[in-house]
Amino acid sequence: MSETMPILYVPAPVLRAKARAVGPADADRVRALAPRMLATMYEAPGIGLAAPQVGESLRLIVLDVSGKDETPDPMVLVNPEVIAASKELATREEGCLSLPNQYAEVTRPAVVKVRYQTLDGSRKDIEADGLMAACLQHEIDHLDGTLFVDYLSPLKRNMILRKLAKELKAR
Repeated sequence: MSETMPILYVPAPVLRAKARAVGPADADRVRALAPRMLATMYEAPGIGLAAPQVGESLRLIVLDVSGKDETPDPMVLVNPEVIAASKELATREEGCLSLPNQYAEVTRPAVVKVRYQTLDGSRKDIEADGLMAACLQHEIDHLDGTLFVDYLSPLKRNMILRKLAKELKAR
């Protein structure tokens, strides 16, 4: 199993920055980073993790939405982008490893089509709905410096951020 990495918490500045695209020169770095990110995500435990959450400002996400009783199905997406989204919306509870123990209902497109590259550089498209669609959108948002709390009312967002700050201070 790969070595895990520390997960950054809000208000770490890298979480609010737009991550840069992964280029050919980053290939070795990304190949080394992906297994460590997966190990970190599984240990947390979480279903998705974006590179900025471990301090790397690169457009790289890992996820696995298989249930704990299912065979793990890890995915590594390099330079992922939503290329189509349904008009139909879906609301589900979201949490985030960078905002531990904070959850809220978030409304997003119900179905998305995402284009990405694999670690070997091949291009792929994935169409997803349900938990996978929400997870893809949540993790891609991280690459643009957007957090799930940004979808909430200012009042709700401030309540969550204040509660988080208080909990992190108490650690």
